[in-house]
Amino acid sequence: MTIDPRTPVIVAVGQSEQRPADPRDALEPIDLLAESVRLADASLGGAALATRADTVAVVEFMSAPYPDPALALAHRVGADPASTVTTTIGGNTPQMLVHHFGRAIQRGEAGIVVIGGVETVYTRSRARRADPPIDLGWGTRDAGDPACATVLGDDRPGTSDYENAHGAIAPTSMYPLFETAIRRAEGRTVDEHRRAVAELWEHFASVAATNPHAWSQQALTGDEITLASADNRMVTFPYTKRMCANIQVDQAAAIVLCSYEAARAAGVPTELMVFPWSGAEANDHFHVTERWSLADSPAIAATVTDALGAARIGLDDIARFDLYSCFPSAVQLAMRATGLAGPATDPRPLTVTGGLGFAGGPGNAYVVRSIAAMVEACRADPGSLGLVTALGWYATKHAAGVYSTTPNPVTPEFVPKARTQAVVDEQPSRRVAGAYTGPGELEATSIVVDRDGTPAFGLCSVLTPDGARAFANSTDVPTLTAMTMEAWEGRTVQVRGDGPTNVVEA
Repeated sequence: MTIDPRTPVIVAVGQSEQRPADPRDALEPIDLLAESVRLADASLGGAALATRADTVAVVEFMSAPYPDPALALAHRVGADPASTVTTTIGGNTPQMLVHHFGRAIQRGEAGIVVIGGVETVYTRSRARRADPPIDLGWGTRDAGDPACATVLGDDRPGTSDYENAHGAIAPTSMYPLFETAIRRAEGRTVDEHRRAVAELWEHFASVAATNPHAWSQQALTGDEITLASADNRMVTFPYTKRMCANIQVDQAAAIVLCSYEAARAAGVPTELMVFPWSGAEANDHFHVTERWSLADSPAIAATVTDALGAARIGLDDIARFDLYSCFPSAVQLAMRATGLAGPATDPRPLTVTGGLGFAGGPGNAYVVRSIAAMVEACRADPGSLGLVTALGWYATKHAAGVYSTTPNPVTPEFVPKARTQAVVDEQPSRRVAGAYTGPGELEATSIVVDRDGTPAFGLCSVLTPDGARAFANSTDVPTLTAMTMEAWEGRTVQVRGDGPTNVVEA
């Protein structure tokens, strides 16, 4: 098989972590990321492609301020790139960058690209909680750098003013709405659904237990994950702490993506090469209140369909997955969108890392690590195919990519977002009811729980008789408690407009 010299190929990956006893001993974020790049380069022996990168890209992160994090990384690893890139907020952005630079390599606009991501929230949080607080001084070395000129991604806020007014801001408040909507769609009781999720999340924990880069390597049972306990408090019903993404980590990862021509010239062994076969991107109707169903994601369906179609394969051809897993509902949205049955009847792994709750959820950087893990999994099973999905905001921005050690027999295609987006945009949406008084069908619930276990605040999605969606709140403890005991979705409730917000009447 003749391979086009401009074919994009991943030749090296590196992952690094730290858990210092004293925050002052920690590497600052860019230095931890530089360690990942050096590990990637070291895996190539004498090739050292990263130091010759013409492009360096770092996904957006929160742990420290850098005017241009990609330039700071280049300085650390001795690269002199012609272009530096960063991104907007979104866990979809690492996969998006693979698509973007895959196209650039095909067009001859890039030859060697380093893609990296990092968060050091674990150390930063501990430094802030110290008495007195510790000033780590991160970012000061690079404060004089110019701001990064190229920022890729969709920078729209993830929530509307209406959603914000109802407390629908934190992911831990929004994703339970998807979870309880899925529970109703699957026709389950509260406990039946908990047990189904327990089985799913036990699968993720079991994979993390075998991942040397996982933050938590404990093979927990489903009950240990989904039932509240002294060390696993209920955060927002139905989510316990262990069901949520864990951002309290210090983790970094890097990918070296280059042209096949550059890989061959550097002497990269064929067995290290992993080829991105295809990819696609789209967003669901951007605000949650606008979506037709909170139990489904047309954008995940469209991105996976287009990624598979561009690769000329079907879902049955995929040997393993890494489905974005910030919360159980994110995985279930992907399963419902693709028809994946899950570990009960399908032996194919849904994660190669263990997911954001167990392997670690370093913000927007997680998918750099999941791609790195997929590269290693494909190398261990030559010729097989892997599929990675990525997600940003509130199951809003999506991307999917296919990988294999075998070159795609057709030209790799990274589907233009506009093409996939057009399919999603044709799907029905809902009118936002705004201030609303009257009856409605309860569609989904999210119950914030105090540390003592008392339900404190409810966020509800209600469908009005004319099909609009109203958000509404409740602070009535008996009502909220009842909503945690049995599924209220599908019941008729009374909503009262109260200024800019709505209230579910007890």
